[in-house]
Amino acid sequence: MSLPSAFDGGVVSALGAFEAKSVKHVFFVACGGSLSIMYPAKFLLDQHSPLPSDVYNAAEFVARGPRSLDKNSLVVLCSMTGTTKETTAAAEFARTRGATTIGLTVDPASPLARTVDHVVGFEAPYTTGVPIDAKNSNYSRIYQIVMGLVALTGGENLIETLITSVLALQPAIDRAQVALAPMFEDYAPRFAKQDVVYTVASGASYGAAYSFAICVLMEMQWINSQAIHANEFFHGPFEVLDKDRAFILMKGLDSTRRLEERADEFLHRFGSAENILVLDAEKLDLSGIDPQFRGNLVPLIFFDTLWRFAYKIADLRKHAMLEGRRYMKKISY
Repeated sequence: MSLPSAFDGGVVSALGAFEAKSVKHVFFVACGGSLSIMYPAKFLLDQHSPLPSDVYNAAEFVARGPRSLDKNSLVVLCSMTGTTKETTAAAEFARTRGATTIGLTVDPASPLARTVDHVVGFEAPYTTGVPIDAKNSNYSRIYQIVMGLVALTGGENLIETLITSVLALQPAIDRAQVALAPMFEDYAPRFAKQDVVYTVASGASYGAAYSFAICVLMEMQWINSQAIHANEFFHGPFEVLDKDRAFILMKGLDSTRRLEERADEFLHRFGSAENILVLDAEKLDLSGIDPQFRGNLVPLIFFDTLWRFAYKIADLRKHAMLEGRRYMKKISY
């Protein structure tokens, strides 16, 4: 079968360059914010294919050296700039094992792009400041890789449905920005005063919670944070909850939503509503996004809208976002 013309050309080229049915294991490998998209990618693959898969931090991928990594493996890597040393090293390592590698990056001339077998480009507004259409985001590209692989390996063919949904994503994000703006205006002054802000989510949304915690709150605002899985919350972390503690909870639309609902109930039972920011996908206008993919696409809506919330916090704290970093991209480490 062939992939639709509406698919990204890089994805079509990558998936058409090897025998998809020979793939027996998929590895999703990256660091930091790029690693965060690997969680929902695996979640999507788990939903639609019996193919086994794993998510790895790039450095640990090399250090651990999975025995299952071989010529029948597909390794999907991502680095926004393509200059992440650990991710490039992971690509080199995978190729020594005979695996097929696909690298996602915004720079087709980057070290990662030169190392992998196949390059898939995407656009990112977070470091450039230039707005994009979400259909060109890293989420969109990796979801196309996943669902294309599912279809090419004999699984359900939902690629047209995925594309239709992805095309409706940016309008949904724009509507969510408007709908959530009053809540962000309300919460920003209180959250700007916090030294610790926890993020909570599960399923497809966990990656967005992880990225917002480590790459935005910690990296760009020096606010202590931790991404807590909505069910793991009840296995230790809930002991920090009191009326003063701040949480951001993402309530998605995938099969794990009940876990987030349970966390929501407990947070409001023992915490203070004014310190609990809840993003509820059920309250968003997701017109045009097929119900089969709403759970997978709302994490990008969550993260995109929270990015704007982060800038409100930054303004109130008088702490620059990207420019204020002490170490990232500024020293050798």
